Amino acid sequence: MLEVPCHLAIDVHDASQVGHARRAAVRVAEQLGFDEVATGRAALVATELGTNLVRHAQKGRLLVGAVEGDDGQAMVEILSLDHGPGIPNVRACMADGYPTGDTPGSGLGAVRRLSTEFDLFSSQPAGTVIMSRVAAKVDAGETPLVPANPSSFVQGSVALAAPGEFVCGDAWAVVQQGSQASIIVADGLGHGPLAFEASNAAVTVFKDAPFIPPSQAVERMHQMLRATRGAAVLMAQLNMDDNVLTFSGAGNIAGRLISGVRDKSLASQHGTVGIQIRRLQDVKQEWPPYALLVLHSDGLTTRWDLDNAQGILQHHPTVVAGWLVREHCRGLDDATVVVLKRRGA
Repeated sequence: MLEVPCHLAIDVHDASQVGHARRAAVRVAEQLGFDEVATGRAALVATELGTNLVRHAQKGRLLVGAVEGDDGQAMVEILSLDHGPGIPNVRACMADGYPTGDTPGSGLGAVRRLSTEFDLFSSQPAGTVIMSRVAAKVDAGETPLVPANPSSFVQGSVALAAPGEFVCGDAWAVVQQGSQASIIVADGLGHGPLAFEASNAAVTVFKDAPFIPPSQAVERMHQMLRATRGAAVLMAQLNMDDNVLTFSGAGNIAGRLISGVRDKSLASQHGTVGIQIRRLQDVKQEWPPYALLVLHSDGLTTRWDLDNAQGILQHHPTVVAGWLVREHCRGLDDATVVVLKRRGA
């Protein structure tokens, strides 16, 4: 697993903040062992996206972090979030020379070329989310590497530390095995290093046996977390063979299956893992083929919707997570959103 625990959030309203975002991207790239050329690609992406926010967006923000690709290689991830006015013609704006606002430019086209993975969703007048991932390695033709055996699921996340903290008190993980996936989100009580200690202990237990029944896994976590301040935990398993989701947990981690037709909530029992919980049970739900699974900590409001983001469910899970954070983050505590769906859904 990568040792970059959460995204760094940088408000981008003027040119000096673009420089801050560029330096953050460089630091993450260097932590991941990128060479000078790859580090330069990440820096250019941050600069282009930041400049675009300064020139054209309202309430612009860049999130900089690290992710792991299907083939195991580390990538710098840069998310651009804004609150409007939205892009009137997304396809046209990707062409070089497309006039954006008062200044003709090729910023987004350049970002796409520099990216190993790229996705963009925009809605007028609500705003835009752009995802760029830059890997260290490309092939001889300077084309991003494509995994020979892509996984069955696509995942994405955003994790933000509470204001004033450098460590996120939430932790999460996804393990894939053929047609199955197992996912956990844990929120340590409070925030800061002690909260992360508790949530990370839950994830450690999860990784040791990710495909045992969730209720049994959370019971194991309960024993291991007794020496910590405790955590809210929700664990879910997805099975593509029978289209069933199985979950169990305790505390205020929220879960929802969304398909654009109907939503189904995943309700945990009351309690705190490591402190006090009642006997856990596994709950099963139907998992529609095109449904996304969203798990999030209480850093997000629970009564969110995607009414102003028609079509976003067809985009990368990280874009969905970014939109939810952009729209519904409380801004007072750690906030983590993890989104998982079938590849191709």
